[in-house]
Amino acid sequence: MFSKKPKPAGHSAAWRIAIWPTVAFALGCAAAFAVMYYLIARDIRQRSDAWLSGEAETLNDVAGNTTHDEFYDRMVGEVAELASREVRDDSGDQHPTSVFFLQVSSGEDPIWMGPTPKEPFVAALRNAKLVPGVPASLQVPGWKKAFRVVYQEGGDGSGLYLGFADVSGERMLDRLTQRCLLVWGVSVVLGFLITWIAAYRTLARVDAISDTVARMGSDDLSSRLQEGPHPDEITRLSQTFNRMLDRIQSSVHQMRILTDSVAHDLKSPVTSIRGSLEVALSSGAQGQWRERVAEAIEGLDRLSQLLNTTLDVVEADAGALQLRKELIDLSELVRQLVDLYQPVMAEHRHEVVTDLQTAWVEADTSLLHRIIANLLDNEITHLPVGCRVHIAVHPIDGEAELTIADNGPGFPRELRSRAFERFVKGEHSSGHGLGLAFVGAAIQAHGGRAEVIDRAEGACVVLRLPLAKVLSPNG
Repeated sequence: MFSKKPKPAGHSAAWRIAIWPTVAFALGCAAAFAVMYYLIARDIRQRSDAWLSGEAETLNDVAGNTTHDEFYDRMVGEVAELASREVRDDSGDQHPTSVFFLQVSSGEDPIWMGPTPKEPFVAALRNAKLVPGVPASLQVPGWKKAFRVVYQEGGDGSGLYLGFADVSGERMLDRLTQRCLLVWGVSVVLGFLITWIAAYRTLARVDAISDTVARMGSDDLSSRLQEGPHPDEITRLSQTFNRMLDRIQSSVHQMRILTDSVAHDLKSPVTSIRGSLEVALSSGAQGQWRERVAEAIEGLDRLSQLLNTTLDVVEADAGALQLRKELIDLSELVRQLVDLYQPVMAEHRHEVVTDLQTAWVEADTSLLHRIIANLLDNEITHLPVGCRVHIAVHPIDGEAELTIADNGPGFPRELRSRAFERFVKGEHSSGHGLGLAFVGAAIQAHGGRAEVIDRAEGACVVLRLPLAKVLSPNG
């Protein structure tokens, strides 16, 4: 019994088909999330920079308009502290460590408000190249997050620095990143599973085709593929494959019939030839020896004719018959052959009546000669003495029609529809059933048709060939 061997997952085409769309989908989603992250981060930074610039200008105005007395430091510090209290995260908690303020004045101690110790901040600010009024990033030693800093110059040579680390924005970006990664991972996994399932279901039908082919052998060609309910590519493939199997099964069946029939028909002439040669070897009389050899040669000729006709029929049915076409007047060729067969017809006291009209065709002369000769041979072989044979050639509806009719016994009714099949012959026929089969196959190879017409008495064979396009003398 045929058993299907399981395939490793890595060897399945469904995995290879699913992996590349999944990779493309993953890269596309990652790019989309990266663009979204960049746009959100830019909006957060722009918001922070706008707040920094506005607060720095306010502090600079306060510092410039406040008298430098004993209350100056306290007032500026309180304003800076109020600015820092405006910064809250999404939970509502204040983050004083996320804002620092530094004012530097000539001859006075700097005013500092922010995380302690302040020395790392002061050192970082001294090394930074800041453009007045333009926010910039500042990395302070010991701090993971960078500060956005804006520098404002005072009119008396002083300057102030305002820094801001947007902790709430950073947390939002971190949560966004985590959620995007989660959504990205789930989407990639689901996309892979959906693609794999779709590819697996499609390839399962292709696999069924492979299994059906693997089960087939020369002894059993009856298996057929199951055609799907939808007219998709796999269904059309199954239909095409089933039609191909039908043709193969029919060809194999015909080949078996052919080989059986040829083997049966060859047995008699081979046995006869062998007997004749054995008699010749055992005979001492020269005349009898010559007679037996002549019989053997005649048997070999019949055998050769049988094999050649069989091969011609097979080639014609397979569309492999080599044709050397030329322009032929069918009526003239028929007239020549009728004249050739006229003496034999007269010996059998057959009356031959012809009605021949000019009909030009493009055909292989030798094959057409054999076709007509086969039909005339049949008339001589199968008609009783004293029959009437009517032969006509007419151009009708773009075709050259050759009709050979007689008033003999005709075809048996059960054989009329199968007259041009191989090895089909009457009960009392001494032939091999290849004559009309060759006629039908050769006519079909020329693009024509052959048929037997039902008549009340006698037989009527009609051959039709396409008329050739012949230019008139004036055209």
